[in-house]
Amino acid sequence: MVDYHETNSQMQQGNHGDYMQPEDDWDRDLLLDPAWERQQRKTFTAWCNSHLRKAGTQIEVIEEDFRDGLKLMLLLEVISGERLPKPERGKMRVHKINNVNKALDFIASKGVKLVSIGAEEIVDGNAKMTLGMIWTIILRFAIQDISVEETSAKEGLLLWCQRKTAPYKNVNVQNFHISWKDGLAFNALIHRHRPELIDYDKLRKDDPLTNLNNAFEVAEKYLDIPKMLDAEDIVNTARPDEKAIMTYVSCFYHAFSGAQKAETAANRICKVLAVNQENEHLMEDYEKLASDLLEWIRQTKPWLENREPEKTMQAMQQKLEDFRDYRRVHKPPKVQEKCQLEINFNTLQTKLRLSNRPAFMPSEGKMISDINNAWQGLEQAEKGYEEWLLNEIRRLERLDHLAEKFRQKASIHEDWTTDKEVMLTQKDYETAALADIKALLKKHEAFESDLAAHQDRVEQIAAIAQELNDLDYYDSPNVNARCQTICDHWDTLGSLTQSRRDALERTEKLQETIDQLYLEYAKRAAPFNNWMEGAMEDLQDMFIVHTTEEIQGLIAAHEQFKATLPDADKEREAILGIHNEMMKIAQSYDIKLSGVNPYTSITSQSINDKWNNVQQLVPARDQALQAEFNKQQSNENLREQFANAANVVGPWIQTKMKEIGRISIEMHGTLEDQLNQLKQYEDSIINYKPNIDKLEQDHQLIQEALIFDNKHTNYTMEHIRVGWEQLLTTIARTINEVENQILTRDAKGISQEQLNEFRSSFNHFDKDHSGKLGPEEFKACLISLGYDVGNDQQGEAEFTRIMGVVAPNNTQEISFQAFIDFMSQETTDTDTAEQVMASFKILAGDKNFITADELRRELPPDQADYCIARMAPYQGPDTVPGALDYMSFSTALYGESDL
Repeated sequence: MVDYHETNSQMQQGNHGDYMQPEDDWDRDLLLDPAWERQQRKTFTAWCNSHLRKAGTQIEVIEEDFRDGLKLMLLLEVISGERLPKPERGKMRVHKINNVNKALDFIASKGVKLVSIGAEEIVDGNAKMTLGMIWTIILRFAIQDISVEETSAKEGLLLWCQRKTAPYKNVNVQNFHISWKDGLAFNALIHRHRPELIDYDKLRKDDPLTNLNNAFEVAEKYLDIPKMLDAEDIVNTARPDEKAIMTYVSCFYHAFSGAQKAETAANRICKVLAVNQENEHLMEDYEKLASDLLEWIRQTKPWLENREPEKTMQAMQQKLEDFRDYRRVHKPPKVQEKCQLEINFNTLQTKLRLSNRPAFMPSEGKMISDINNAWQGLEQAEKGYEEWLLNEIRRLERLDHLAEKFRQKASIHEDWTTDKEVMLTQKDYETAALADIKALLKKHEAFESDLAAHQDRVEQIAAIAQELNDLDYYDSPNVNARCQTICDHWDTLGSLTQSRRDALERTEKLQETIDQLYLEYAKRAAPFNNWMEGAMEDLQDMFIVHTTEEIQGLIAAHEQFKATLPDADKEREAILGIHNEMMKIAQSYDIKLSGVNPYTSITSQSINDKWNNVQQLVPARDQALQAEFNKQQSNENLREQFANAANVVGPWIQTKMKEIGRISIEMHGTLEDQLNQLKQYEDSIINYKPNIDKLEQDHQLIQEALIFDNKHTNYTMEHIRVGWEQLLTTIARTINEVENQILTRDAKGISQEQLNEFRSSFNHFDKDHSGKLGPEEFKACLISLGYDVGNDQQGEAEFTRIMGVVAPNNTQEISFQAFIDFMSQETTDTDTAEQVMASFKILAGDKNFITADELRRELPPDQADYCIARMAPYQGPDTVPGALDYMSFSTALYGESDL
């Protein structure tokens, strides 16, 4: 039911004639048809109870229950919203008369002239007077203030009924008695305002009982209008009571007159809630996208920071391939997600500003700055990881080379030392002749020369083993063990050599025969043999180079070696000449030679075999060096191919970055024109992507060839990648800024001319074309627009306030978007918390709280549930069970308190 608290406390004097007219009619009706009295009694009783229920009470017999004046005073307080004087609680007649008089005095204070109605008649239970008094109250508080097209009270209510029922067939409202007998008028009023409650086309004019009962039941069930009459009373009466009908119809008027205000209030709330729900959805999307991106960074960064080296070249190359997959496949989508996250954040903040909502603060650790910091950490780890991979591959390549060199030298040395210990420990000199002893001594001297020549090889083996240990070679234990064995064996050979020399020298005193030719042969054959072995070792030595200059150096050294071969051949022929001379002497003097040179094991055959081997190794070495030279030339071509492309792509990216910066600060056409131009730039940039992909392919060929430097360009693939990603991010961010400016312009009603003026002012003071204004530049811009922000105290205070709006985080830099947001706030209006609060107050029937049922009745289901879930319980002194606090909820929507 509708409260009447808004009834004017005083009537205008000119309205007394219209208002009091029904009182004269009442006197004439005192002796009318009892059926009318019965209808009035039932209608007035129901009308009173509809208000007394709000105070937790009701009446049964109207002329009895108002006799003591207590419920009468309570009724007047409920329908007027005012406090009456304190009633007297005594049960004596004088107490009751005083209470009734207080009520009648209150009615009179509202400009009502009571004719022939006194307190004594009410206290005595005079039904006619009591009904007359109640009718007077109904007229004053339920009908008098009805106003339709400059008519009021009865005429206004009748005109309202005629207007609402005009479109309906078989309905012609001309009065408040017989026009309502068939029930169609009641049903038409309900259907006009709530068509879903009545199927009007199924009603028949010749079935008034069904029509009336249908209207009364629907009104009671859905409109909270109590049943005030029985359908039989109206149908069975030739002329229904006008006052009863008017009372009943006034309830319909009050029930429906607030519908429009409630609908308007509901629409406002729906609009506000829809904005809030959309913003919350964007916040949830941002939180999820930020969490997913941060989680990916958190999982990826440890992988990039892992510096645990692999033991083999193959394993490290697999790591490099995995890193390439990461750069080509896994990272690019995340770059796009990061860019989209910034765009979503800026769009959300713009929508929040346009709807007068507080700025969105992401969860701790999920700010754009946090994501940028995490991304920078990822890229730093990525850069360090790539450098580490390349260094590790170089290290393993060096290790493989050293390990093979160690094995080769160790094998040669071990082959040379085979049986040397047995030879040094034999006692052959004990039974030999003097000549044999001298021969053994000379042979031992030659062995010592050979042993000394091999000292460098042993030192080289130890040095290589030490270098493998320093480079943390994975098979260092086996290398160390083999090296130790060689060194220990070498020490043993040294000791045995010295021991044998001592023994031979002791024996030499006994035997002094020497064969000079054998000795000469041995002395010259040993170094020459050592030279040939060294030459064979060098010719088979592995090499590793990275540039054409290095391989050219090796080729030059090889050419120098080949230049020494003629002299070496002469030395070989000389040594063979000594051997031939020995054969001639032996033949000349018929000396039987043992067939073995006692001073050396190097035979002429072995010298010729090794010489032939050297002759075969030289062209093989030529081919290997030439193949490596061709390889280095191919690598140089790859360097030049990459450099030529990089020297074009790099400057192109830099040029595009400058052009985008220039477009973002220039004014050419409308914002839509600027947006179209930027999108065309974006398309041209995206169309350039095949050049980047081609450069990536060239870079992959360089890495596969293990090329680590390039003197032909200052651009690395990392520079190109970072520049490309910055270019894509910059164009996307610039497009988003223009879209936000369009959104601001359309939402705030800012004209294109205003935006051009704002942009012109901003660009005029943006001297360095950075797209941002410093505090002093911003102050000068404001002064040019008419703001009083001079250097006096008042101007400084105003400028401090404005800086707090455009730069709340003390960034000391004002972007154009922040400048536009400030200017749009200064020139436009938005919904406020007070307007939303007033709308809720209308839905609540002017109460300080609202219930869940009222929200569901007035709002769509999803938005009603949204409010119920977020409204706090109402704690005021007038609270009832289930009361909700819409005031704190309204302020929370605009950031003035916490939901």
